[in-house]
Amino acid sequence: MARLLVVHHSPTPTLRSLSEAVVAGTRDESITGVEVVVREALEAGADDVRAADGFLLGTPANFGYMSGALKHFFDTIFLQSGGDLGQDGSAGQGEASGSRRPYGLWVHGRYDTTGAVRSVSSIVQALSWRQSAEVLEVLGDVDETGLERAYELGGTLAALLSQD
Repeated sequence: MARLLVVHHSPTPTLRSLSEAVVAGTRDESITGVEVVVREALEAGADDVRAADGFLLGTPANFGYMSGALKHFFDTIFLQSGGDLGQDGSAGQGEASGSRRPYGLWVHGRYDTTGAVRSVSSIVQALSWRQSAEVLEVLGDVDETGLERAYELGGTLAALLSQD
């Protein structure tokens, strides 16, 4: 059975609603053969990453960057999970074990999400995960459309894994 790891930092009701919608999408009744493991960013570890076949990541945009909690997650799992940096600090070739696993990302911000998306994207590139769904960027209040898109993101990643 494929395993989808959902790692998120959801400190506000807005982010919690997005996270809950993403997780609900991963558990859509039409998707079978996927175990969904949900971890808060400060609780997830390298063993979780090594055991996963795909990933969903969620974060607020904080001062033009991902949350400190999600950054802590990456800092603690990077080398143990196949992270690869070139001599100049840029993303390496990432031919480490488990490379090319799919991921999806959702980011919530009040005014802008650009820096948070860029920061996550650069790290997952060095992990050699492959972006397998459009990044869900939600600004301001979350409406029904945002929640539907979050559900679709979760369902998309889970469905991808159910096909493998």
